[in-house]
Amino acid sequence: MEWQQYIIEDAVIADLPGIVDIYNSTIAGRVVTADLEPVTVADREKWFHEHNSHHRPLWVLRKDGEIAAWLSFQSFYGRPAYNGTAELSIYVNEKYRGIGAGSILLTKAIEECPRLGLKNLVGFVFGHNEPSLGLLEKFGFTRWGLLPGVAVMDGIERDLVIIGRKL
Repeated sequence: MEWQQYIIEDAVIADLPGIVDIYNSTIAGRVVTADLEPVTVADREKWFHEHNSHHRPLWVLRKDGEIAAWLSFQSFYGRPAYNGTAELSIYVNEKYRGIGAGSILLTKAIEECPRLGLKNLVGFVFGHNEPSLGLLEKFGFTRWGLLPGVAVMDGIERDLVIIGRKL
């Protein structure tokens, strides 16, 4: 797929249904999120409004008029001393998985960190989510921690890997 024609921009409220659709498409696979049931647009409205372009952006990657992927920056641990650290989440539309959408968003995220005042990026990734771990490691993230068996999905205990990068 050609990635020469795409746009990355701040999400607007009209994008929330598409963001939620992409998120919900990952639930059944039990690899990407710990949610076990689909969420609604109403469930995500508060989360959406916690983002802003100057501190904790929520971006959409548009390709051919549709949301191919999205990326969010979340505050880490919710205390002021951690303002220089943000958690990244990247979710990719099924149609665009495995062909570079995540890399495009991650490249922009790293480039924007100085403007956002960020010194560290972290991700919380299931240990069996090899595609996401591989993507982050490709961009210089390393494993900072392991929470063994902290999630139980369909009766199976899953590890959570804390992966991070100093900027």
